[in-house]
Amino acid sequence: MTFNSDKAIYIQMADRLCDEIISGRYEEDGRIPSVREYAVLLQVNTNTAMKAYDQLARDEIIYNRRGLGYFVKAGAKDKIMNTRRQEFMEQTLPELFRNMRLLGIDMKDVAEAWQHYH
Repeated sequence: MTFNSDKAIYIQMADRLCDEIISGRYEEDGRIPSVREYAVLLQVNTNTAMKAYDQLARDEIIYNRRGLGYFVKAGAKDKIMNTRRQEFMEQTLPELFRNMRLLGIDMKDVAEAWQHYH
């Protein structure tokens, strides 16, 4: 994984795990890779991976079964989707609309682009 400097690496790792949960790679109540496995996979320090897992556990996305590993909490996918939708509506859209206004792009242009993309 290529990391960028916008966010801390452990946050980017947590975001990636959330992406994988949303995509269905990890199902609710299903096991996810161990901290060590994920650290090796992404070529990061185990402590950094542990911070990502701790953050996801605090956010109630994953939980630990002592001796068995980490699992996706029931309802995690919906929780992630709701959080990301809210962030999109409150952060991304206002910036997008500002840029559209500055560049003279209207919703018709966006609809046409969406048709080509989709």
